[in-house]
Amino acid sequence: MSTATGTFSLQQPLNYRAGGRVQPVDGGQAEDVYEPATGRVITKLLCSGEKEVDLAVQSAKAAFQTWSRTSGMERCRVLLEAARLIRERRDEIATLETINNGKSIFEARVDIDISWQCLEYYAGLAGSLAGEHIQLPGGSFGYTRREPLGVCVGIGAWNYPFQIACWKSAPALACGNAMVFKPSPFTPISVLKLAEIFTEAGAPKGLFNVVQGGAATGQFLCHHPDVAKISFTGSVPTGIKVRAPSHWGTQGSSPLVIFTCSLEGSELLKWASMWEGGCVNQLGKCVNVSGKKALMWFLGWESKSSSKHWPARAAQLGRMPRTCLPTFCLPLFQGAQVLCGGDLYVPDDPKLKNGFYMQPCVLGNCRDDMTCVQEEIFGPVMSILPFDTEEEVMERANNTKFGLAGGVFTRDIQKAHRVVAGLKAGMCFINNYNVSPVELPFGGYKSSGFGRENGRAAIEYYSQLKTVCVEMGDVESVF
Repeated sequence: MSTATGTFSLQQPLNYRAGGRVQPVDGGQAEDVYEPATGRVITKLLCSGEKEVDLAVQSAKAAFQTWSRTSGMERCRVLLEAARLIRERRDEIATLETINNGKSIFEARVDIDISWQCLEYYAGLAGSLAGEHIQLPGGSFGYTRREPLGVCVGIGAWNYPFQIACWKSAPALACGNAMVFKPSPFTPISVLKLAEIFTEAGAPKGLFNVVQGGAATGQFLCHHPDVAKISFTGSVPTGIKVRAPSHWGTQGSSPLVIFTCSLEGSELLKWASMWEGGCVNQLGKCVNVSGKKALMWFLGWESKSSSKHWPARAAQLGRMPRTCLPTFCLPLFQGAQVLCGGDLYVPDDPKLKNGFYMQPCVLGNCRDDMTCVQEEIFGPVMSILPFDTEEEVMERANNTKFGLAGGVFTRDIQKAHRVVAGLKAGMCFINNYNVSPVELPFGGYKSSGFGRENGRAAIEYYSQLKTVCVEMGDVESVF
């Protein structure tokens, strides 16, 4: 099996159950899985039906009986070994991510580094999970026990396939749970590597299972009676359908507020603009007169970079005419001016000519009520809006149903802290963007999410506290 662009083909089953790859027992119609860079079909996906979902849950339930009785240090050792294997196979996994997702190999390697760091972080916490002792009157006392929940479900998105799987599984397994994971049907491949690595690292067979499919498969998972918790990443409409008890992180149209500052030569604006690995979030919502400078820098970066054209999600572009972006996104733009980019692009390399590429697009003449400003566009599109005062931009930045992220660029550090304190967003950035260390909680406000991933907050989500009260007085008198 070659892992080179334009030659990759996968014939192995895409489900993982009880420690091995399997075909679903009630798989539905086969769906094509694409390599966005070339437009090639690289494998076929069989959606898992209700029977296959139940088998995966029962496999996880059986493994939970063993795993939940292990000590924190035993879980720590398994997670550390898994992290070591991911680190050792970094380039192999990153290449698979690039082939199936379309992001650059550079960004894919960063994602894999974040993934093994996530497993190391929760391995460190696994051995320290504990309750507390509380002294009560008369020598009596109480204590709490932190206990696992059972079978947890993870539902991932296409933009960070391997990383999201690690973000969800690492804290769940560290707490003693088992997991059934469903990746996006657009990017089903790399998570199989994670499943195999967990087994190789010493996890009980069935501790981490993979089922493939779309909305119907997700519904079977979410409504299974033996599922204790659900962690979902995806769109708002789907997140609303996911039943409680769940954590869900959904989309967002995120404001990046730029006050007067020099941006020439800065890598920060590039990464803010290109969030989501080429299939990007709507960013750059509010800027003032220095926005012209930011735009000129963006144009300069785009014209000089060898990565100025971005493979986008195949299925999304496949549903759109192969014409320029402003044409098929016209209902979103509603009169916005395309300042640069926005065209679909055909690379010179013959093997890439059928790929799904578009040029980064910058929009001017935008209004706050435009769809391209209010809603997330999963393409490399930035909207630029001018503002006059800090008070004005704060009100406008918060005038959205979303609240995933927000940021500010300024030399005035007091202003920076004042602005992020007022932003109604779960993730805020000062003079940087899209920095998500695993040690810090990740999640949104309003329609952009409920609950948090990463940090110690995830331990609270994947475990429960039991309170025990012990009487140490005259026991005979009690009876």
